[in-house]
Amino acid sequence: MENTTLVPAGVMHSEFVRILKKIGFSDPKAEKCAEIFTSNSIDGIYTHGVNRFPRFVSNVKNGFFKPDAEPSLIHSAGALEQWNGNLGPGPLNAVFATDRAGELADQNGIGLVTLAFTNHWMRAGYYGWQAAKKGYVFLAWTNAEANMSAWGATDPRLGNNPFVIAAPYENEAIVLDFAMTQFSYGKMELYKSENKQLPYAGGFDTKGQLTKDPGEILLSWRALPIGYWKGAGLALLLDILAAVLSGGRSTAEITGSKKETGAEYGVSQVFIAINLKRLHNYPSIGDTTRQIIDFLHQSVPENENSSIRYPGENVLNVRKHNLEAGIPVNKKVWNEIIAL
Repeated sequence: MENTTLVPAGVMHSEFVRILKKIGFSDPKAEKCAEIFTSNSIDGIYTHGVNRFPRFVSNVKNGFFKPDAEPSLIHSAGALEQWNGNLGPGPLNAVFATDRAGELADQNGIGLVTLAFTNHWMRAGYYGWQAAKKGYVFLAWTNAEANMSAWGATDPRLGNNPFVIAAPYENEAIVLDFAMTQFSYGKMELYKSENKQLPYAGGFDTKGQLTKDPGEILLSWRALPIGYWKGAGLALLLDILAAVLSGGRSTAEITGSKKETGAEYGVSQVFIAINLKRLHNYPSIGDTTRQIIDFLHQSVPENENSSIRYPGENVLNVRKHNLEAGIPVNKKVWNEIIAL
């Protein structure tokens, strides 16, 4: 495309490291954070990779994310631990919590780690891949600012609260990563920047009518919940559990602080890992999963040129292509990053 440039993964990673070091990240933290943003971009999740990087840098410069902060333990209760993220970089805090949940699962069969006062983790699926590739079943979610209306309401009182479920499969993973809105705000911003309509209705316009126009939805701030009232109800419960289990802030509190500062920060998150090796049927789990996926792949597609895939399957193809050909990046976005 005319407005797109192809950036080699190594070049992107190096630019991210350069910028992160300049804004106060230590070498190891800069390397890891850059790896997360680059990995998300390689996998085709540009909205939470390269496209999101300038905003992340801005939040660090404005003091909402603290580059040198480390999580601190608040409370331990066997397989459950509560940690304070101390407003550290969300992706690094999430990597820590994912690893710690795995360690607790090794000890107890299951591990649950919560983070209070952390920040946007960028892409939930990254941590699902991280855990499932190590052999764990993994569930995690975060609350967020109010950016979705309760069913039947016209003003936003719920977060879209991204949620991930992941399981090992073959040498890769099955990873379901989704927000409670039909389309994430990052995805709608991308469609708007490319002057494209959404493939399905994604929310309401200012007149209360369902629309595929991302610009109208971004203006009304009325994104459509997945499953209509079911998605709205799920978002509410995820917020309650994130705040209660972590002892951190709710969507209401996060939204209140954003009205004062203009930034979303200090969110609450939950990470759960299950060690499959501790199950009595562990030797047959691979065959069971393979049978389920084989049955799914036998589905008859409504379009003869399409195929039915499990969650995360297409990522493998995108990852291979982007590593070989380069990562497609909007030229305006890449020039903005280079200038940081």
